[in-house]
This record gives sequence, structure tokens and C-alpha cells, in this order.
Amino acid sequence: MAVGYIAAFWTVSVLLILVPGADWAYAIAAGLRERSVLPAVGGLLLGYVALTAIVAAGVAAVVDRNPVVLTALTVFGGLYLMWLGGTTLATASTPAALPEHTNPAPWGASVLRGIGISGLNPKAILLFLALLPQFTDRTGSWPLAAQIGTLGLIHTLSCAAIYLCVGTLARTVLRARPTAARLVTRISGIAMIIIGTLLLLERLL
Repeated sequence: MAVGYIAAFWTVSVLLILVPGADWAYAIAAGLRERSVLPAVGGLLLGYVALTAIVAAGVAAVVDRNPVVLTALTVFGGLYLMWLGGTTLATASTPAALPEHTNPAPWGASVLRGIGISGLNPKAILLFLALLPQFTDRTGSWPLAAQIGTLGLIHTLSCAAIYLCVGTLARTVLRARPTAARLVTRISGIAMIIIGTLLLLERLL
């Protein structure tokens, strides 16, 4: 699998993770409420592992039999990135800090809640269906499913690093530096619009 495909996907992946959403809100809540953020983040990661397995097993086979599906997914992915970037710019804001509680949830409950938030999140499902296949190399030596699995693992590891930081530093970063959080969101929105446009131009021209 070409390094260029991996680098391009990792760039998009990190930009998307940096956009505050349901995962951020849950990581922040865990950071403020729980003794440890690890169960909550672990649940989020397990949800992404499940999505990766589903996409690798199903979509990979469809794309392999019908190359036109990859073109359709690429176009959809580019439009989705542009839409998400525009929405991000229009609604750029800092996730609200949640009140602190002293009654932490059991680890198992935190893990299951995290799995539900990431695994059943419509935005995450669309992300995996639209973006994972288009960063694969159909002429490469790796099986398509293995490429999708690798990209999914890269996304999951990126989520682990960022969400652990978000949960652990929620108090200091999001309360003391709201302007910095808004700036990161706006930069991510602009970058997604640019990347989405480039994906469309590459596939359609």
C-alpha cells in the first residue's frame, strides 16, 4: 500500500477528528465526571474497530466487483467533506464544558456508552463508508480489505491520541482557552473544503 495513500488519509482523518462532535462531547464529559477517561475513550475506539470490520468485509467486496462504486463513493466523499467543512465554519464553536459530578459511572457502562456513540453515530458511519474505500489502491499488492483495515486502524489510533488529550485536558484547554478551540475548528473546516474539492477534481477531470 503506497505511503501517499496512507498520508493523505491520515491528514483527512486527523482534521475530521479535530472537529468537535459527539465523540468530543463524550470525552469531555468523561474527563470532567469520571475518575479515568480510559473506559470512555476505549468504548469509542471499539466502535470504530467494529465499523472498520464492517466496511472491510462488505464495502470492499462491492468496490472490488464494481469499480464505478469507488468513483461514486469518491464523489460522495468529496461532497460530504465540503458540506462538513462548510457546516463547521458556519457553526464553529467550543463544546460546552459539562458540570463536574462526583458519582462516576461503572467502567463497563462507560465502555458500552462509548461503543454506542461512535459505532451508531450516522456521521461516523458515513465517514467510513465514503472515505475509507477511496484512499485504497486497487492496483496495489495488498488486498482491498487489508487496506481498509489498515486505514481504519490508523483512524482509530489517531482517535485514541486526540480523545485522550481532549478528555484529560478538558478543564484547562476548553475552559481556559475557548478561542484556541474555535480557531482549530475553523482551520479544520477550511481544510476539509479544500480537500473535498481536490478529491472531486481528481476523480471527475
